[in-house]
Amino acid sequence: MMGLMFARPRKQLGASALYEYAVRALSRKMRTVAELKRLLRQRVAKDMEGESAVEAVVRKLKEQRYLNDSQYAATYASYRQGTEKFGRTRVIADLKVKGVHSEVIEKAVAAAYAGVNEEKLARQHLARKRLRQPANQKEAARVFRSLARAGFSSRTIFAILRKWDVSEETLELMESAATPSAGSE
Repeated sequence: MMGLMFARPRKQLGASALYEYAVRALSRKMRTVAELKRLLRQRVAKDMEGESAVEAVVRKLKEQRYLNDSQYAATYASYRQGTEKFGRTRVIADLKVKGVHSEVIEKAVAAAYAGVNEEKLARQHLARKRLRQPANQKEAARVFRSLARAGFSSRTIFAILRKWDVSEETLELMESAATPSAGSE
């Protein structure tokens, strides 16, 4: 907490310097409109003039095609599905956190996951994380949690666990824990 008290205030940037800052930020990492606006707002005055400068920079970057949420979402979804082997739900949640609109997310995720076998993708995710067939209830729960965090449906997770001959008793315990009871709603 002591470090925060003595932090130097950030220098407020003018319109041209703000544009240069935005271009440098985009050259380091692809960003959504919302992420870039959040970053730029930290570098301008907290008034209408500062907000209009941020909007002008964002508009200019969109016109120059440096900033495009649709392209970002498509690239992000394709990468997360192809390289990291994440499920649809995880990618949708991550894109929402990054400030991408729901319609854009739906189109991008639908395109990235078209024709993808969710069970096969889940098995690839398990192999990538070096998770093997569970030997007991604790390991089965660990596999379940890992696949759930990765964005796979419980139907797919249970299909994989059944093929691994996990006991029905263990599956029933996990299923009851995964679905909320009718009385708790």
